[in-house]
Amino acid sequence: MTLNDFSTVTVQDDTAANVPGTATTVKELPTEKSGRPAHPLDPLTPDEIAAISLSIRKHIAEKTPINAIKFITCALVPPPKRDVLAALGIPLKTGESPAKPNEIVRKADVDFIDVVTGDAYNVIVTLKGGDWTLSTLEKLPEGTQPQISVEELIKAEVAVRNDARVQALAKEVGILPEQIFCDGWSIGYDERFPKGTRMQQALLFARFSQHDNLYAHPLDFIPVLDSNSWKVISIDFPPHRDSTGKLSAPTTFPPSLDIDSLEASQRERIPPPRQPCDFLPDLIAQTEGDNYKVRDDLKPLHILQPEGVSFSMNGHELSWQKWKMHIAFSHREGIVISTVTYNDGGELRPLFYRLSLAEMVVPYAAPEFPHPRKFAFDSGEYGMGTMANDLSLGCDCVGKIHYLPGAFIGHDGSAFIIKNAICIHEEDAGILWKHTDYRPDGRSHAVRSRRLVVSMCCTLANYEYIWNFMFYQDGTIEFEIRLTGILQVYVSHPSEPSPFGTLVAPQVNAHYHQHLFSLRVDPMVDGLYNSVVESDVVPLPNAPLGSAENFAGNAFVVQEKVLKEASEGAREYDFERDRRWRVVNPNAKPHYSSGAAPGYVIGMKGAAARLLAREGGWVARRASFATNDTSLWVIKDKESADGSRLWPAGKYVPQTRDHPEESVCNWVKEPGSIDNEDIVLFLTLGTIHIPRPEDWPVMPVEHLRVTLKPQSFFKMNPALDVPAVKDSKSRSAFGDCDDDSAKGCCE
Repeated sequence: MTLNDFSTVTVQDDTAANVPGTATTVKELPTEKSGRPAHPLDPLTPDEIAAISLSIRKHIAEKTPINAIKFITCALVPPPKRDVLAALGIPLKTGESPAKPNEIVRKADVDFIDVVTGDAYNVIVTLKGGDWTLSTLEKLPEGTQPQISVEELIKAEVAVRNDARVQALAKEVGILPEQIFCDGWSIGYDERFPKGTRMQQALLFARFSQHDNLYAHPLDFIPVLDSNSWKVISIDFPPHRDSTGKLSAPTTFPPSLDIDSLEASQRERIPPPRQPCDFLPDLIAQTEGDNYKVRDDLKPLHILQPEGVSFSMNGHELSWQKWKMHIAFSHREGIVISTVTYNDGGELRPLFYRLSLAEMVVPYAAPEFPHPRKFAFDSGEYGMGTMANDLSLGCDCVGKIHYLPGAFIGHDGSAFIIKNAICIHEEDAGILWKHTDYRPDGRSHAVRSRRLVVSMCCTLANYEYIWNFMFYQDGTIEFEIRLTGILQVYVSHPSEPSPFGTLVAPQVNAHYHQHLFSLRVDPMVDGLYNSVVESDVVPLPNAPLGSAENFAGNAFVVQEKVLKEASEGAREYDFERDRRWRVVNPNAKPHYSSGAAPGYVIGMKGAAARLLAREGGWVARRASFATNDTSLWVIKDKESADGSRLWPAGKYVPQTRDHPEESVCNWVKEPGSIDNEDIVLFLTLGTIHIPRPEDWPVMPVEHLRVTLKPQSFFKMNPALDVPAVKDSKSRSAFGDCDDDSAKGCCE
């Protein structure tokens, strides 16, 4: 499709509703005289988003037959990696001079929907001479859907609540229209519907007061609605089980789409449980009375930095200790960390070009239709950045805090702004290193660890994810996921067993589920050309107990192999062998003592996970990054014009029925070498959540961590120059030791 294939028409925008929790002003970023951000990786500003949407609207009005549109996404197209490194003065190889900079052209990738026809379009726009102009306009293939917008999720609740059939079914179980609430969800997988229909499924709940925990009152049916016409097009009733575990009624897979016959069929309706299960203290007090009391024995605990923070910011570029990096907001990934370097004794050493959460999926275990449709790709289907909280000082983040804003496009082309989207702060991390010479005249020396934390909190309907990128003084990087929020639940019959979930409250069934994440790691360890070394720790081979080589039976060794060909790029984690992977630079000078190539080792112990869904099933066909027990994918990097090689499950995720051609399971099949190449890694990590009653009504935070640690990268411990500081504010808790003592209980 060319830019001039359309006749002239007038465009009408699908005007957006206001989104709660977003701010309307933001501190402007440093810009060049041209008005664009100074750093080539800076995200699109609110002004840029508005200018981009205006240029697209003008083109559509003048040259296309499209009458009404809604914008869905608008994001920076990543400029070429080598051009960015040259512009920033980062060498392609350690010890070499940076390449000569080329002009970096700023581009944006935009998705919108024709709300009359339902067709989806992708546009690439380019900044030329201060104006944004269209470079390409492409109608997406039938069934290809851009991510679900915040406004569509909000509007789903209104549409479902106003549907007469939904109201009638709710009335049968004692629920009034104004008490109907829902979470809009991606449809997941359902072949009954036409590929071209943009849909959501609505998980229904009742709410009996303004801030009542609605998830305590799930309803027993699930509507499906068209996200363009806002009509309910199907209503599904999951079957229930009798006391023996047998399904209470025969169910076809999939069931009929005839809504009238569904409503007319005989079935036992299950009213929602009405027992309050609140988590807000004032509401708990109303229900529990004198049985509830907020703890009053906690004394204040403050984090103080009287001389300010130890990091500095230049727009989105951060410097801390010996680290330097770029931090950006992404509507899809949330946080993107780029161009990470470390100053090693005056030598600038590149480490990682880009780090981000590329995708995730949350499959549920209940097999009764339509529960198998619940496997949300929270990044690809909704966008982590668009779900980011506007963080509160002293609550979400404590201490001395610096915030970065985030901006994403609304249906009408204006920018929604999250003022405090990304939190940056320092925190104490315990002991960094210590040794005590036990001899009478020996000394003790302890150094406390401080880490820099770049974080974001995202609310996905009932659930919260907290993303922490943490940088340490010994050169370690840690990616931490904290999971909290409210469990996804469904109503259970009073006598019904729960083989696929936990009854966290009477008739409230919290289904078993998994959280599987794909962390994208684009390394440049001492330069762009890297290799991956796989190592296993095993008992000494061919040396049994009593042999000359292993007389006592205690010997074990490390076996290593370099991944050479793309066909070796899908790797399984082996717990028994304590398998680990190391990204190395085979071109750099080996370590003076170990003789190994400088590198960074990936620590996944406790985080490696595999998809439990059957091969060929709905989830496995779409979430290819989590299949085949693969914990690590290694591919050769091939930069694409629209950045589509960033996404392991494909650029367009909603309503897919299989993994697309552009996905990680196909990339590893591309012939060629992955040894001493510009490579990209996708790490699959996750957890299996078997809900506990203690996770209800709100879940205490769960932790999941992956580390990137230097190995033979530094000559020795790089934290030997971190000063040992005795905190002058520390005091004895009960006055039973001398606060000024250098020995004894206060040392």
